[in-house]
Amino acid sequence: MSKRLVMKFGGTSVGTAAAMRQAAKIAVDARRSWDEVVVVTSALSGVTDGLLNSARQAARGDLGAFEQTRQEMYERHHALADSLAAPAERPALHGEINNLVAEFSNLCQAINVLGEASPRALDAVAALGERLSVRVLAAAISAAGAPARWVESTRLICTDSRFQNAAPDADETRRRSQAVLLPLLEKGHIPVVTGFIGADAGGRTTTLGRGGSDYSASILAVALDAQEVWIWTDVDGVMTADPRLVGGARTIRELSFREVAEMAHYGAKVLHPKSIAPVIQAGICLRVLNTFNPAGEGTRLVSEREANGHGTIKALAAIRGLRLVTLSGTGMLGVPGVAGRIFSAAATTGISVPLIIESTSEQAICFPAPKEKIEEVLESLYTHLGAEFQRGDIDRAAVSEDVDIITVISPGLRSTVGIAGQIFSTLAAQNINVLGISFGASDVSINLLVHAETTRAALQALHTLI
Repeated sequence: MSKRLVMKFGGTSVGTAAAMRQAAKIAVDARRSWDEVVVVTSALSGVTDGLLNSARQAARGDLGAFEQTRQEMYERHHALADSLAAPAERPALHGEINNLVAEFSNLCQAINVLGEASPRALDAVAALGERLSVRVLAAAISAAGAPARWVESTRLICTDSRFQNAAPDADETRRRSQAVLLPLLEKGHIPVVTGFIGADAGGRTTTLGRGGSDYSASILAVALDAQEVWIWTDVDGVMTADPRLVGGARTIRELSFREVAEMAHYGAKVLHPKSIAPVIQAGICLRVLNTFNPAGEGTRLVSEREANGHGTIKALAAIRGLRLVTLSGTGMLGVPGVAGRIFSAAATTGISVPLIIESTSEQAICFPAPKEKIEEVLESLYTHLGAEFQRGDIDRAAVSEDVDIITVISPGLRSTVGIAGQIFSTLAAQNINVLGISFGASDVSINLLVHAETTRAALQALHTLI
């Protein structure tokens, strides 16, 4: 059986001519050790945000953002084509770029006329970033010495019709991917595939939601029976903490799926759990590597039974920019469904509640929410629990000053004596107060609510335990 590798390049890994040239070299060099290589690419850094912002502004009647984004897209991609593509390929590549920029213009003008940016329209707009980058990266790889062919994943990844967060049909995706990609691999080509996007049964473009390009790589690796997936980014794998907050942060050599899932949920810049689930379930090795330091070891994601470090602290993560909402009242005691209605009301604002703190007497419930959404959350609570406020069952809804959640990743936390004690002793030594704790639901993490002004000091202190 052929040794088959799927590698994915993120937006910063293809965002400039130098970065894309390095990505192309990495793909070509991989052919020395692997029989077959498939490349998945994100849009250039910043492009997707610009596309979506342009579409939303166009729906409000403002085409200013669209005009600026169109010009930037045109100039960035044409400059990359001139810098990276072989001279003979440039005319056709420039034509492809022009066609996609024109498609962007048509979509935004249609959205402007309708005065509405539907999820379906937003997916069509967002997909243009990957559709542009895939053509340029394929040309760069060909110019670097290996024949490459760009492929839009609308031909490969079949999804449902839930626009902006579509779910793949594994069996149909496997059939299509093998039908399209295996012939290219057999000819010695490197297929370069758009990340983030798919198509529903009717052929309409969909996107895969957060972590979409990583998800695409995982989906294709499973569909093609690849042995490994390499995710190329701009850091040396998954770090022990955010290096912007902790000077001594370093690369973690191995992490389990559950550890990565906890880190992602609690704010760390790591792979989204959804994006890696397919390869973990299939037993495919996944690595996170640095495009700008390809010789580095990076981070290897492993199964639970392979993971090491039981009983040690391995990493820290933080969700910042929160405020604590507290609902209290003697009428809440023993009343069925109050908590459910509280969190249903919060959910209508689009927030995800990362942890809940409840008094043992059930007379107070508090939860953190993004501070920019606090007014909207309060309004929703007063609307959905109006009867409880009117009767006095809930006396008040109070909002704290800024708080953050720090998550400590430690496998075997519940079963290891002394870990929690070390954590609280370390914080106490720095005179850092813990406002709330979420502990016990996971055997790999403990979550600490702290005042925002103490977060940096808390992270630095806790990092000494790693």
